[in-house]
Amino acid sequence: MMPGSEPKPLPTIRRRWASGTVSCGNPTERSSPWLGPAGSPWPVAETTPHPVSFPRSFRTVIMDTTWITSLYDLIMAYALNVLGGILLLIGGWVVSRWVRSALFRGLSRTKLDPTLVKFFSNLAGWLVLIFAVLASLELFGIKTTSFIAVLGAAGLAIGLAFQGTLSNFAAGVQLLVFRPFRVGDAVRIAGHVGKVDEIDLFMTRLDTFDNRRLMIPNSKITGDIIETITYHPIRRVDVPVGTDYEADLDTVRAVLERAAATVEGALADPPPQVVLNELGGSSINWEVRVWAPTPDFLAVKQATLRAVKKALDEAGIGIPYPQMDVHLDGTLASFPNERPANG
Repeated sequence: MMPGSEPKPLPTIRRRWASGTVSCGNPTERSSPWLGPAGSPWPVAETTPHPVSFPRSFRTVIMDTTWITSLYDLIMAYALNVLGGILLLIGGWVVSRWVRSALFRGLSRTKLDPTLVKFFSNLAGWLVLIFAVLASLELFGIKTTSFIAVLGAAGLAIGLAFQGTLSNFAAGVQLLVFRPFRVGDAVRIAGHVGKVDEIDLFMTRLDTFDNRRLMIPNSKITGDIIETITYHPIRRVDVPVGTDYEADLDTVRAVLERAAATVEGALADPPPQVVLNELGGSSINWEVRVWAPTPDFLAVKQATLRAVKKALDEAGIGIPYPQMDVHLDGTLASFPNERPANG
């Protein structure tokens, strides 16, 4: 306040404050009393003009509710998206469980392998859940196209890194779909013979007949010859036999046929056979063939060997060893026993 000037009445200051025309100033160290509307003294600090003014009055800011409406709209828009995304995730999780359970029950009634039934039902459930997650990301405002591209690139890198594992997985699906053998079958796979204990998507567990557990990757099985030994209910037992050249062929045949007919555990139908195979270097080679139930194959083979050997011994027919007769024409040359002395 300038010296000698009168203080402005309070209503004037109020009007100017409400209209936003009051300037901010720097207070001076001196203050002068003046009478307010009630007549009581009111110390007011003198100010000097300041170039910065209030842009709007407090009354205008308080009375303006546009920002409240904008904030409300913003909250409601994002809240609805967030709530919708959460509900979509929950719904997707529930639907995925229902799809997994329904597909498992449906496929269990088919002839599919139980391992494959479980795999397909879990795969369907995961696909439904992934779809729900992608839809939720769209509600949150996240572009799923770039997200899917990143997942595709990551999947390609993972596929290259786990190429061997994926080949085993593909081979496992092939084994479970086409089923060249089943759990419990005796097989020859990857050069090993044994009983199949379990088939999964990556490897096959094989128990050998001398009680060893083998874990064979599925890719090695499908890339090689598979022999299912117990596929048919009956098998033929082939026993090779060699006899002396001095023995009569008809007599040998009759003896071997009687032996084959007395084999314990052998089947009468198909009937046993005795086949003359070849005239070997040391013996006449025969083959005795009898049929046996697949579970009794080894027992019938042992019984056939025993019956053939016993019948040949009783008939006086020998089983020759491999031998070579050497005939010399003339006299043998003599060699000195002592070496000549070195000169």
